[in-house]
Amino acid sequence: MARADAGMNAIVLAGGPADDVAALHPGAANKAFVPVAGIALVERVVSALRAVPRVEQIVVVAPSQTHGCAALAQADETRTDGSRIIDSLRSGMAGFPADEPLLIVASDLPVLTTPALDEVFDALALRELDVAYTCLARRYHDERFPQIPHTWARMREGQFCGGGVSAIRPSALGRLSEFLDALGAARKAPLRLAAVFGWDVVLRFALGRLSIADAQARATAIMRGPVGAICCTHPEIAVNVDRPRDVPLAEALLETQRAGIPATAARPDSSSEAEANP
Repeated sequence: MARADAGMNAIVLAGGPADDVAALHPGAANKAFVPVAGIALVERVVSALRAVPRVEQIVVVAPSQTHGCAALAQADETRTDGSRIIDSLRSGMAGFPADEPLLIVASDLPVLTTPALDEVFDALALRELDVAYTCLARRYHDERFPQIPHTWARMREGQFCGGGVSAIRPSALGRLSEFLDALGAARKAPLRLAAVFGWDVVLRFALGRLSIADAQARATAIMRGPVGAICCTHPEIAVNVDRPRDVPLAEALLETQRAGIPATAARPDSSSEAEANP
């Protein structure tokens, strides 16, 4: 996508309505503006991006009533969100060169670090991709953050979860929108899902036999352009705040980071399925 030392502009997605997490902090527009250990989630994410020299302009897409608030002070620009994620992406990407990839970052990553983001930049520099998405092997997560729950997908290489950072060329946004629309329509209809991905992919995934390479190849065919996974080793890329109970877990991780204590006091249940090395 770019030279290893090349910079990239970043879009932080902080839109959407208030949810159960936002209800913890009356007046918060949505969960991105909920304080975690005294600092709003979106502010933590923007600060993490600002600490990476290869991040250039930072655009935050957020509800209009939040523009100008202290949590967004480090952003270069704020733009209004849309009713859907794809609309927020359009808002954030507007005006950027069509063929230059943009880093897309979720606003609910409380422990995002410079090494985690550098790993993504290094991986992007090695590949020419229209869409890149991060994933994390379970073994890396369990080594550091076993107390943090995740939903895991079983691939041929092992168990993986998605990360909160991706990269997209603006020129691919129309094709991505088509794919997301088809995926949304097929979400609760197995036959439609098979029509989108193909029966072979659906069956291999259900049996845990789908490889990352095969998934990338099918996504590339669907998107009519190169799509690739970035297999990360830093679990901070996938620690997010989806539920109210995630807030105290994130605060505990931040406390251990400040104190320099390994965040491995609790281990996963020994009955959980072990992951094969990818």
